[in-house]
Amino acid sequence: MSDDPTPHPDVRELLDELEAGPVPPLGTLSVEGARALHRDLFAAPDEPEPVGEVRDLAIPGPAGDVPIRVYAPDGEGPFPVLVYVHGGGWVLGDIPTTDPAYRALTNAADCAVVAVEYRRAPEHPFPAPLEDCYAALRWTAEHAADIGCDPDRIAVGGDSAGGTLAAAAAQVARDRDGPSLVHQLLIYPATDRAFDTDAYEENAEGYFLTREDMRWFWDRYLESDLDAQNPYASPLRAREFADLPPATVVTAGFDPLRDDGVAYADRLEAAGVDVVHRHYERMIHGFATMLVDPDLPRAREAIADAGADLRASFER
Repeated sequence: MSDDPTPHPDVRELLDELEAGPVPPLGTLSVEGARALHRDLFAAPDEPEPVGEVRDLAIPGPAGDVPIRVYAPDGEGPFPVLVYVHGGGWVLGDIPTTDPAYRALTNAADCAVVAVEYRRAPEHPFPAPLEDCYAALRWTAEHAADIGCDPDRIAVGGDSAGGTLAAAAAQVARDRDGPSLVHQLLIYPATDRAFDTDAYEENAEGYFLTREDMRWFWDRYLESDLDAQNPYASPLRAREFADLPPATVVTAGFDPLRDDGVAYADRLEAAGVDVVHRHYERMIHGFATMLVDPDLPRAREAIADAGADLRASFER
């Protein structure tokens, strides 16, 4: 999709560092080894970006408490709120490693952010992570006043596998009669368990996330091929896209998931949903949350763009 056949120089430098470093292929690692590597690669900075307030809570979930972290901006509430789901292939990632993105979104969108520590695969395969995320949406709507938020201005969002969960949670909220959402922020989501798109062919390896990585993730998230047909696992397979909230869909040119996001944006738009598709041609998967040591400039641009889209929906 890009006229320039090479990643941005800032990204090329990062890829060269990863290639030169002792970063083994994901498929050669155990789940715990992959999680440890991910924590090392995405350790939060010693001096995090300031926000108004941060609170750790636990809320009731379908199989016990679900930890959440609530970020609030400076100022007086009630604030609009974004329920945000971290990435990591449904297997990796957690609140601490995604903390810089939560803080950046809080400030960019001038909203509260509810970060969800959902149960992860393979210990808890589909639909457990999704049910935790939907439980967090419902709790946020029911207890918005308790955390200084506005129950009429709730959005859902996520990056990568978190974008998949956010898209699915928006479908679940529609299908289960609530809560009502004003926006969905889907940052390079995996919307279908299929590996036959042009993006998977063009970006199969060499650009941080590989096609084999995605096979590894999907194999741990789903227990059967039948699950892959479920639209709550593969949101692109939904029969109906109408009555979903306005969306921002972020894609990157050098990402095997690029065409997943493009196809999902197209299906939403065809169903009459307001869609902003933001494509960053020379970026790779994961770029939008690369906010430390040092910040990737286009990551800040993507966060600012997402914040502007969220504010526009919150103000409608």
